Parts: sequence; C-alpha cells; structure tokens
Amino acid sequence: MNFKLLLQLSVFGLIMAFGTISLIPEKIEPVFWVVIFIFCAVVIAKACPGKYFWHGFVLSLINSVWITIVHTIFYDNYLPHHPNMGSFELGRHPRLMLILMAPVFGIMFGLIQGLFAFAASKLVKKN
Repeated sequence: MNFKLLLQLSVFGLIMAFGTISLIPEKIEPVFWVVIFIFCAVVIAKACPGKYFWHGFVLSLINSVWITIVHTIFYDNYLPHHPNMGSFELGRHPRLMLILMAPVFGIMFGLIQGLFAFAASKLVKKN
C-alpha cells in the first residue's frame, strides 16, 4: 500500500473540505468530486503496482477523516451553504451526526473510488 501517495492525493479531499464550507455550492459539489475521483484513479493506476481498488478505498477513508474534521469544526459556516445537512441533525448535537455518518460516507465513496481506480488500471498505461 502506497501510503505516501494516498496522503498526497488526500490533499484534494482536504481542499474540498474547506472549499465546501462556503465557496463551492452544494449543487455543483458532485462535479468537483467526479473530477477528483477520475484524476486520483488515474494517478493510482499509473503509480501503484497493484491493489488499485484498495488504494482508492483507503483514499476515500482518509478523505472522510479530513472532511469530517473540517465540517465539524466549521459546522456553523458549513450549514448555511448545505441546508440539506440540517435535516440530519441528531437532537441537540448536529456535529455528532457528522461524526457518526463519516464512516458510512467514507465506505460508500470508498467503494466508488476503488471501482474508479480499478477501472483506470485497466484503461491506463503504467509509467
């Protein structure tokens, strides 16, 4: 497992975490993620010797950690730009729901990123 590469690629998740607080509208956020997923999948396919799916999966788990930390800390700024997240509040502790849902989203998007990386490994020539 190439953890150095995964940490480098996870910077995109960190950038998106801060970007989605107030810069990137909820409606176009998926477009950014698709571009990031494709780019990361191609880099994984070119740079890793194997285990492409697992590299993509772990990358999304790392991203979910970044995103959860940033969105939890800046929740009051994040919520006005993502009103749908307000419906996930758990009683008086809305940040708790972000923390509890992070592994679910990390796994869900990890499966997608893993499949992207696996598919890219079949389509892209190695360096």
